[in-house]
Amino acid sequence: MALSSNITYHENPSLARHFVRSIANYDLSRLHRSPRLGSLRLPTKVRAIQVENPSSTVQPSLAPDLVLPEDGSDLLLPFQFDHYMAARSKLVNQALDMAVPLQQPLKIHEAMRYSLLAGGKRVRPILCLASCELVGGDVSSAMPAACAMEMTHTMSLIHDDLPCMDNDDLRRGKPTNHKVFGEETAILAGDALLSLAFEHVAARTGPKVPADRLVRAIAELGSAVGSEGLVAGQIVDIASEGRDIGLGELEYIHVHKTAKLLEASVVCGAIVGGGSQSEVERVRKYARCVGLLFQVVDDILDVTKSTEELGKTAGKDLASDKATYPKLMGIEKAKEFAGELVEKAIEQLGHFDAARVAPLSHLANYIASRHN
Repeated sequence: MALSSNITYHENPSLARHFVRSIANYDLSRLHRSPRLGSLRLPTKVRAIQVENPSSTVQPSLAPDLVLPEDGSDLLLPFQFDHYMAARSKLVNQALDMAVPLQQPLKIHEAMRYSLLAGGKRVRPILCLASCELVGGDVSSAMPAACAMEMTHTMSLIHDDLPCMDNDDLRRGKPTNHKVFGEETAILAGDALLSLAFEHVAARTGPKVPADRLVRAIAELGSAVGSEGLVAGQIVDIASEGRDIGLGELEYIHVHKTAKLLEASVVCGAIVGGGSQSEVERVRKYARCVGLLFQVVDDILDVTKSTEELGKTAGKDLASDKATYPKLMGIEKAKEFAGELVEKAIEQLGHFDAARVAPLSHLANYIASRHN
Protein backbone atom coordinates (compact mmCIF):
# COMPACT_ATOMS: atom_id res chain seq x y z
CA MET A 1 0.00 0.00 0.00
CA ALA A 2 1.22 3.52 -0.71
CA LEU A 3 -0.09 7.01 -0.25
CA SER A 4 -1.97 8.96 -2.86
CA SER A 5 -2.81 12.61 -3.27
CA ASN A 6 -6.45 11.40 -3.19
CA ILE A 7 -7.14 12.04 0.50
CA THR A 8 -10.50 11.17 2.01
CA TYR A 9 -11.63 13.88 4.40
CA HIS A 10 -14.89 14.97 5.96
CA GLU A 11 -14.32 17.13 9.03
CA ASN A 12 -11.26 19.24 8.17
CA PRO A 13 -10.65 19.72 4.44
CA SER A 14 -8.18 22.57 5.01
CA LEU A 15 -5.96 20.28 7.09
CA ALA A 16 -6.12 17.61 4.39
CA ARG A 17 -4.90 20.14 1.84
CA HIS A 18 -2.15 21.16 4.24
CA PHE A 19 -1.15 17.47 4.55
CA VAL A 20 -0.92 17.03 0.77
CA ARG A 21 1.18 20.19 0.39
CA SER A 22 3.42 19.12 3.25
CA ILE A 23 4.22 15.65 1.91
CA ALA A 24 6.69 17.00 -0.62
CA ASN A 25 8.60 18.84 2.12
CA TYR A 26 9.17 15.93 4.48
CA ASP A 27 11.18 12.74 4.45
CA LEU A 28 8.29 10.35 4.90
CA SER A 29 10.62 7.48 5.73
CA ARG A 30 10.50 9.08 9.18
CA LEU A 31 6.73 8.69 9.40
CA HIS A 32 5.89 6.64 12.46
CA ARG A 33 3.27 6.00 15.08
CA SER A 34 5.09 7.20 18.18
CA PRO A 35 3.05 9.54 20.41
CA ARG A 36 6.13 11.69 21.10
CA LEU A 37 6.03 15.42 20.53
CA GLY A 38 8.31 14.94 17.53
CA SER A 39 5.24 14.42 15.39
CA LEU A 40 2.02 16.16 14.51
CA ARG A 41 -1.15 14.11 14.91
CA LEU A 42 -3.65 14.39 12.10
CA PRO A 43 -7.41 14.12 12.62
CA THR A 44 -8.83 10.61 12.29
CA LYS A 45 -10.85 11.57 9.20
CA VAL A 46 -7.68 12.32 7.22
CA ARG A 47 -6.80 8.94 5.80
CA ALA A 48 -4.31 7.54 3.33
CA ILE A 49 -5.72 5.17 0.72
CA GLN A 50 -4.38 2.93 -2.03
CA VAL A 51 -2.94 4.53 -5.15
CA GLU A 52 -5.37 4.55 -8.01
CA ASN A 53 -3.21 6.67 -10.28
CA PRO A 54 0.27 5.12 -10.72
CA SER A 55 1.54 8.41 -12.16
CA SER A 56 0.93 10.24 -8.86
CA THR A 57 3.72 12.70 -8.13
CA VAL A 58 3.49 11.84 -4.45
CA GLN A 59 4.23 8.13 -4.74
CA PRO A 60 7.94 8.27 -5.78
CA SER A 61 8.90 10.21 -2.66
CA LEU A 62 7.71 7.48 -0.29
CA ALA A 63 9.92 4.99 1.47
CA PRO A 64 9.25 1.37 0.39
CA ASP A 65 9.03 0.15 3.98
CA LEU A 66 6.36 2.62 5.05
CA VAL A 67 3.69 0.78 7.05
CA LEU A 68 0.31 2.45 7.41
CA PRO A 69 -1.81 1.91 10.53
CA GLU A 70 -4.56 -0.65 10.10
CA ASP A 71 -6.21 -0.12 13.47
CA GLY A 72 -7.80 3.24 12.72
CA SER A 73 -5.12 5.21 14.59
CA ASP A 74 -3.98 8.55 13.23
CA LEU A 75 -1.07 9.13 10.92
CA LEU A 76 1.76 11.21 12.35
CA LEU A 77 3.48 13.83 10.24
CA PRO A 78 6.99 14.68 11.53
CA PHE A 79 7.57 18.35 12.31
CA GLN A 80 11.13 19.45 11.64
CA PHE A 81 11.57 21.48 14.79
CA ASP A 82 15.32 22.08 14.47
CA HIS A 83 14.79 23.56 11.02
CA TYR A 84 11.93 25.68 12.29
CA MET A 85 13.99 27.07 15.18
CA ALA A 86 17.01 27.79 12.98
CA ALA A 87 14.91 29.60 10.38
CA ARG A 88 13.00 31.63 12.96
CA SER A 89 16.18 32.49 14.90
CA LYS A 90 17.78 33.75 11.71
CA LEU A 91 14.80 36.00 10.97
CA VAL A 92 14.78 37.34 14.54
CA ASN A 93 18.54 37.99 14.54
CA GLN A 94 18.33 39.88 11.28
CA ALA A 95 15.46 42.00 12.60
CA LEU A 96 17.32 42.76 15.86
CA ASP A 97 20.48 43.72 13.99
CA MET A 98 18.50 46.20 11.90
CA ALA A 99 16.59 47.52 14.91
CA VAL A 100 19.75 48.63 16.77
CA PRO A 101 22.23 50.01 14.22
CA LEU A 102 25.71 51.06 15.31
CA GLN A 103 25.39 54.84 15.48
CA GLN A 104 26.23 57.79 17.71
CA PRO A 105 26.70 57.76 20.63
CA LEU A 106 28.83 54.75 19.76
CA LYS A 107 29.49 53.44 23.26
CA ILE A 108 25.86 53.03 24.25
CA HIS A 109 24.90 51.41 20.97
CA GLU A 110 27.91 49.09 21.17
CA ALA A 111 26.80 48.04 24.65
CA MET A 112 23.20 47.51 23.54
CA ARG A 113 24.26 45.43 20.53
CA TYR A 114 26.82 43.47 22.59
CA SER A 115 24.16 41.89 24.78
CA LEU A 116 21.25 41.92 22.34
CA LEU A 117 23.19 40.12 19.59
CA ALA A 118 25.20 37.82 21.87
CA GLY A 119 23.22 34.76 20.80
CA GLY A 120 20.74 32.96 22.97
CA LYS A 121 17.87 30.66 22.13
CA ARG A 122 15.45 33.46 21.11
CA VAL A 123 12.65 31.56 22.85
CA ARG A 124 10.55 34.64 23.60
CA PRO A 125 10.47 36.14 20.11
CA ILE A 126 9.90 32.73 18.53
CA LEU A 127 7.01 32.10 20.92
CA CYS A 128 5.56 35.45 19.83
CA LEU A 129 5.82 34.56 16.14
CA ALA A 130 4.43 31.04 16.65
CA SER A 131 1.45 32.36 18.61
CA CYS A 132 0.67 34.88 15.87
CA GLU A 133 0.70 32.10 13.28
CA LEU A 134 -1.41 29.87 15.53
CA VAL A 135 -4.36 32.27 15.29
CA GLY A 136 -3.87 32.84 11.55
CA GLY A 137 -1.68 35.95 11.65
CA ASP A 138 1.36 36.81 9.56
CA VAL A 139 4.92 36.57 10.92
CA SER A 140 5.91 39.97 9.53
CA SER A 141 3.14 41.64 11.52
CA ALA A 142 4.42 40.16 14.78
CA MET A 143 8.15 40.67 14.21
CA PRO A 144 8.33 44.13 15.87
CA ALA A 145 6.60 42.72 18.95
CA ALA A 146 8.92 39.70 18.88
CA CYS A 147 11.96 42.00 18.80
CA ALA A 148 10.50 44.05 21.65
CA MET A 149 10.29 40.89 23.77
CA GLU A 150 13.96 40.11 23.17
CA MET A 151 15.01 43.71 23.87
CA THR A 152 13.11 43.62 27.16
CA HIS A 153 14.53 40.23 28.07
CA THR A 154 18.07 41.42 27.31
CA MET A 155 17.52 44.47 29.52
CA SER A 156 16.52 42.17 32.37
CA LEU A 157 19.68 40.09 31.90
CA ILE A 158 21.99 43.12 31.85
CA HIS A 159 20.45 44.51 35.03
CA ASP A 160 20.22 41.12 36.72
CA ASP A 161 23.96 40.58 36.25
CA LEU A 162 24.95 43.89 37.89
CA PRO A 163 26.99 43.82 41.13
CA CYS A 164 24.06 45.30 43.05
CA MET A 165 21.82 42.45 41.88
CA ASP A 166 23.16 38.93 41.13
CA ASN A 167 26.74 40.13 40.55
CA ASP A 168 27.52 37.74 37.70
CA ASP A 169 30.54 37.81 35.39
CA LEU A 170 29.35 35.49 32.63
CA ARG A 171 26.31 35.49 30.36
CA ARG A 172 25.78 33.35 27.24
CA GLY A 173 29.41 32.29 27.47
CA LYS A 174 30.72 35.86 27.34
CA PRO A 175 31.67 38.46 29.96
CA THR A 176 28.60 40.29 31.22
CA ASN A 177 27.83 43.77 29.94
CA HIS A 178 29.12 45.66 32.96
CA LYS A 179 32.40 43.71 32.82
CA VAL A 180 33.01 44.97 29.29
CA PHE A 181 31.51 48.47 29.34
CA GLY A 182 31.34 49.39 33.02
CA GLU A 183 28.39 49.54 35.40
CA GLU A 184 27.19 52.99 34.35
CA THR A 185 27.03 52.08 30.66
CA ALA A 186 25.43 48.70 31.40
CA ILE A 187 22.62 50.35 33.35
CA LEU A 188 22.03 52.86 30.56
CA ALA A 189 22.19 50.12 27.90
CA GLY A 190 19.42 48.25 29.71
CA ASP A 191 17.37 51.43 30.05
CA ALA A 192 17.82 52.19 26.36
CA LEU A 193 16.76 48.69 25.30
CA LEU A 194 13.61 48.85 27.42
CA SER A 195 12.67 52.23 25.97
CA LEU A 196 13.41 51.04 22.46
CA ALA A 197 11.21 47.97 22.94
CA PHE A 198 8.09 50.12 23.30
CA GLU A 199 9.14 52.53 20.57
CA HIS A 200 9.89 49.69 18.19
CA VAL A 201 6.60 47.84 18.57
CA ALA A 202 4.64 51.11 18.31
CA ALA A 203 6.51 52.56 15.34
CA ARG A 204 7.37 49.46 13.33
CA THR A 205 4.22 47.35 13.48
CA GLY A 206 2.64 47.55 10.04
CA PRO A 207 -0.71 49.09 9.09
CA LYS A 208 -2.32 45.65 8.76
CA VAL A 209 -2.52 45.52 12.56
CA PRO A 210 -5.42 47.70 13.82
CA ALA A 211 -4.60 50.35 16.41
CA ASP A 212 -6.67 48.71 19.14
CA ARG A 213 -4.68 45.48 18.84
CA LEU A 214 -1.42 47.42 18.95
CA VAL A 215 -2.46 49.27 22.11
CA ARG A 216 -3.46 46.00 23.79
CA ALA A 217 -0.10 44.45 22.91
CA ILE A 218 1.84 47.43 24.27
CA ALA A 219 -0.20 47.37 27.49
CA GLU A 220 0.49 43.63 27.84
CA LEU A 221 4.24 44.19 27.54
CA GLY A 222 4.19 47.09 30.01
CA SER A 223 2.28 45.00 32.54
CA ALA A 224 4.76 42.13 32.19
CA VAL A 225 7.82 44.20 33.13
CA GLY A 226 6.37 46.66 35.65
CA SER A 227 5.81 46.67 39.39
CA GLU A 228 3.23 43.88 39.05
CA GLY A 229 5.38 41.84 36.68
CA LEU A 230 9.12 41.30 36.33
CA VAL A 231 10.01 44.00 38.87
CA ALA A 232 7.68 42.41 41.44
CA GLY A 233 9.37 39.05 41.01
CA GLN A 234 12.84 40.60 41.21
CA ILE A 235 12.19 42.57 44.40
CA VAL A 236 10.64 39.60 46.21
CA ASP A 237 13.52 37.42 44.99
CA ILE A 238 16.05 39.82 46.50
CA ALA A 239 14.13 39.97 49.76
CA SER A 240 13.98 36.17 49.97
CA GLU A 241 17.74 35.59 49.87
CA GLY A 242 19.07 33.94 52.99
CA ARG A 243 15.70 33.11 54.51
CA ASP A 244 13.35 30.15 54.31
CA ILE A 245 10.36 30.52 52.00
CA GLY A 246 7.68 28.07 50.89
CA LEU A 247 6.62 26.86 47.46
CA GLY A 248 3.89 29.50 47.28
CA GLU A 249 6.31 32.40 47.58
CA LEU A 250 8.79 30.70 45.26
CA GLU A 251 6.09 30.33 42.63
CA TYR A 252 5.17 34.01 43.03
CA ILE A 253 8.79 34.99 42.37
CA HIS A 254 9.14 32.89 39.26
CA VAL A 255 5.70 33.60 37.83
CA HIS A 256 6.54 37.31 37.95
CA LYS A 257 10.28 37.33 37.34
CA THR A 258 10.35 34.81 34.49
CA ALA A 259 6.92 33.63 33.39
CA LYS A 260 5.31 37.06 32.92
CA LEU A 261 7.54 38.03 30.00
CA LEU A 262 7.13 34.63 28.37
CA GLU A 263 3.38 35.03 28.81
CA ALA A 264 3.50 38.49 27.24
CA SER A 265 5.43 37.09 24.28
CA VAL A 266 2.76 34.50 23.52
CA VAL A 267 -0.22 36.76 24.28
CA CYS A 268 1.11 39.69 22.23
CA GLY A 269 1.63 37.37 19.27
CA ALA A 270 -1.97 36.19 19.50
CA ILE A 271 -3.29 39.74 19.88
CA VAL A 272 -1.32 41.08 16.92
CA GLY A 273 -2.33 38.04 14.87
CA GLY A 274 -6.03 38.77 15.41
CA GLY A 275 -6.88 36.01 17.86
CA SER A 276 -10.30 36.02 19.51
CA GLN A 277 -10.64 36.68 23.23
CA SER A 278 -11.04 32.96 23.94
CA GLU A 279 -7.98 32.13 21.82
CA VAL A 280 -5.90 34.76 23.61
CA GLU A 281 -6.92 33.35 26.99
CA ARG A 282 -6.06 29.81 25.94
CA VAL A 283 -2.56 30.79 24.81
CA ARG A 284 -2.21 32.79 28.02
CA LYS A 285 -2.83 29.63 30.06
CA TYR A 286 -0.38 27.76 27.83
CA ALA A 287 2.22 30.47 28.37
CA ARG A 288 1.82 30.56 32.14
CA CYS A 289 2.67 26.87 32.27
CA VAL A 290 5.58 27.27 29.86
CA GLY A 291 6.90 30.31 31.71
CA LEU A 292 6.96 28.53 35.06
CA LEU A 293 8.39 25.46 33.34
CA PHE A 294 11.28 27.57 32.03
CA GLN A 295 12.27 28.57 35.56
CA VAL A 296 11.84 25.08 37.03
CA VAL A 297 14.19 23.74 34.37
CA ASP A 298 16.58 26.65 35.00
CA ASP A 299 16.70 25.73 38.69
CA ILE A 300 17.42 22.10 37.84
CA LEU A 301 20.16 22.99 35.37
CA ASP A 302 21.82 25.29 37.91
CA VAL A 303 22.60 22.28 40.11
CA THR A 304 23.14 19.62 37.44
CA LYS A 305 25.22 21.35 34.74
CA SER A 306 28.64 22.98 34.63
CA THR A 307 29.48 26.63 33.93
CA GLU A 308 30.82 25.61 30.52
CA GLU A 309 27.62 23.79 29.63
CA LEU A 310 25.36 26.61 30.81
CA GLY A 311 27.31 29.57 29.43
CA LYS A 312 26.78 31.27 32.81
CA THR A 313 27.96 30.64 36.35
CA ALA A 314 26.64 27.31 37.61
CA GLY A 315 25.64 26.76 41.23
CA LYS A 316 24.98 30.48 41.75
CA ASP A 317 21.60 29.94 43.41
CA LEU A 318 23.05 27.40 45.82
CA ALA A 319 25.97 29.67 46.69
CA SER A 320 23.65 32.61 47.43
CA ASP A 321 21.29 30.39 49.43
CA LYS A 322 18.34 31.12 47.17
CA ALA A 323 15.18 29.08 47.31
CA THR A 324 14.80 26.91 44.21
CA TYR A 325 12.52 24.07 43.15
CA PRO A 326 15.22 21.39 43.61
CA LYS A 327 16.01 22.80 47.05
CA LEU A 328 12.38 22.74 48.20
CA MET A 329 11.14 19.69 46.30
CA GLY A 330 14.22 17.65 45.47
CA ILE A 331 15.54 17.02 41.94
CA GLU A 332 13.17 14.17 41.07
CA LYS A 333 10.03 15.95 42.28
CA ALA A 334 11.11 19.07 40.42
CA LYS A 335 11.46 17.03 37.23
CA GLU A 336 8.01 15.52 37.77
CA PHE A 337 6.58 19.01 38.25
CA ALA A 338 8.19 20.09 34.97
CA GLY A 339 6.53 17.16 33.21
CA GLU A 340 3.13 18.15 34.61
CA LEU A 341 3.60 21.70 33.37
CA VAL A 342 4.38 20.45 29.85
CA GLU A 343 1.19 18.38 29.82
CA LYS A 344 -0.95 21.27 31.05
CA ALA A 345 0.57 23.64 28.49
CA ILE A 346 -0.04 21.34 25.53
CA GLU A 347 -3.56 20.60 26.74
CA GLN A 348 -4.48 24.23 26.01
CA LEU A 349 -3.45 23.79 22.37
CA GLY A 350 -5.98 21.05 21.72
CA HIS A 351 -8.62 23.62 20.79
CA PHE A 352 -6.64 25.05 17.85
CA ASP A 353 -6.15 23.95 14.25
CA ALA A 354 -3.94 20.85 14.38
CA ALA A 355 -1.93 22.10 11.41
CA ARG A 356 -0.74 25.12 13.39
CA VAL A 357 -0.04 23.82 16.89
CA ALA A 358 3.21 21.96 16.20
CA PRO A 359 5.62 24.88 16.84
CA LEU A 360 4.15 25.72 20.25
CA SER A 361 3.87 22.05 21.25
CA HIS A 362 7.50 21.48 20.34
CA LEU A 363 8.61 24.69 22.05
CA ALA A 364 7.11 23.46 25.32
CA ASN A 365 8.97 20.17 24.95
CA TYR A 366 12.14 22.02 23.93
CA ILE A 367 12.04 24.20 27.05
CA ALA A 368 11.52 21.12 29.21
CA SER A 369 14.43 19.20 27.68
CA ARG A 370 16.98 22.00 27.13
CA HIS A 371 20.50 21.66 28.52
CA ASN A 372 21.46 25.33 28.95
